[in-house]
Amino acid sequence: MGDSICRCCCSFIFTCGLSALFLWLTLRVSNPSCSIRQFYLPALNTSLDDHTNTTIFLDVKLSNGNKEKGIYYDPVNLTVYYYSDVNQSKWNKTIPGFYQGHQKTAKKNASVATSGVNWTDVVVKNESLVFRVDLATKVRFKIMFWKTKRHRLMVGGNVTLTAQGAKNGKKDVKLKSGVCKNLGGCCFWQVGISIVALALIMLD
Repeated sequence: MGDSICRCCCSFIFTCGLSALFLWLTLRVSNPSCSIRQFYLPALNTSLDDHTNTTIFLDVKLSNGNKEKGIYYDPVNLTVYYYSDVNQSKWNKTIPGFYQGHQKTAKKNASVATSGVNWTDVVVKNESLVFRVDLATKVRFKIMFWKTKRHRLMVGGNVTLTAQGAKNGKKDVKLKSGVCKNLGGCCFWQVGISIVALALIMLD
């Protein structure tokens, strides 16, 4: 009788542990990966005679690496900064919100109108051609038939341009942040541990 109860208890604890692990693996989510594929400012292209086009053309890539978890994006806010010897300018652009399926990649084109900088002088003076791009939005993850609460996503990176006004190099510029963490995994792991702990208490 005692051995039977012991086997039952062990089986119950083992089942609870497996359930907690399955719950954690199923529900944990990760932030999307964001990068700049293209960045072009015609006004800085020294091979052109006309430098009146002061619009920045951006190609942003957002990748959802989650398996079986979609992502709902709120409006995606882009902020472009330029720091010259005398100016500190910034411009904003908003990409409308959208839904992204699991393990899908979205490529969004955006044009940012610039003002307050004389790009002809920048070319003549051979000033710095380094820009900063920040991306900020909130995301919700679709897990099975429900959605998580909104999580803030804030990333950024520096983009260096060539004398043709285009992004230097073919490699995408990864937008990074030290504050964005894996979401949800810790919480659900704690839930799993709580289930096992409750089972042990009930068996005492």
